[in-house]
Amino acid sequence: MVYFRIVSQYLAVFAVALTLNFALPRIAPGDPLNYMLTEDVLANMTAAQEAEVLREFGLDKPLLVQFTAYVTGVFRGDLGTSVRFGEPVSEIVLARLPWTLLLMGWALALSAAIGTALGILAAWWRGGRFDLSSLVVVLFIGSAPVFWVAMLLITLLSAELGWLPSFGAAPLGAIPGSGEYILGVAERLIMPVTALAIVQTASILLTARSAMSIALGQDYITFARAKGVPEHQVFFRHAFRNALLPIYTNVMIGIGNLVGGALVIETVFSYPGIGTLILEGVEARDYNLLQGVFVLATLGVVLANLIADLGYPLLDPRVRRT
Repeated sequence: MVYFRIVSQYLAVFAVALTLNFALPRIAPGDPLNYMLTEDVLANMTAAQEAEVLREFGLDKPLLVQFTAYVTGVFRGDLGTSVRFGEPVSEIVLARLPWTLLLMGWALALSAAIGTALGILAAWWRGGRFDLSSLVVVLFIGSAPVFWVAMLLITLLSAELGWLPSFGAAPLGAIPGSGEYILGVAERLIMPVTALAIVQTASILLTARSAMSIALGQDYITFARAKGVPEHQVFFRHAFRNALLPIYTNVMIGIGNLVGGALVIETVFSYPGIGTLILEGVEARDYNLLQGVFVLATLGVVLANLIADLGYPLLDPRVRRT
């Protein structure tokens, strides 16, 4: 029953998100007809012809009918047809999704590993030179906008040194699966992944340092040391295991931050992922495309939080619900 209540709560959150995803694109100023057709064509079209174009994309019906069709379509996997591309939204999203997952996956893995390791070391040498210098660097980087970090990387590694390409996700003309293709994809991942990971690492480092510092000050640590337990066992087997929960929470919350960061990073690097797709949908007032992308992003964030909630008892028996 406890897990049923948790899942029900997240389903309610997802239902509210679906409603907002439907409403927000329609609140934005602009008309999709202005993107689909030029001003000259619009000037010569009759009202009946404009209505026919809107009917083709399902935009002529009352909002309640559109919303009902939208919700039922989401659960059927039918997200409508894109105004900009003239193709099913589900196919467009699925074609772009792997690139964003590749970018976010590497950024999340690197930021979690590096941030946790540096945070543990800072707590180990708390008050020392490494701790103070890491805090200064983290506070500076953590406050920097992700696009600013990205532009610095482009200026240094691409414009000045010429080491890495600054746009795209794969080399043009390379055969997918070939060594040239894989190498080109890896080269184009370095800067966007680094930019996302640098900013996210700062938050994880601070969380890990704080959690470890609190854990090291608990009575059970003093008792373990009094029993003669070696310091490295005290640190990793006792302190780290008890500090793992807030670190895990921060990493899972970071998935939502990476979704927002991906929009900026993909735009800066012309990376063909979901973030770039959102920008293209906004420019076109493409309601169906925006709804499809937002549903996917919302579902990803909700699932990440649900997994985090369900995973707490596995990491720390003290939070198990009875």
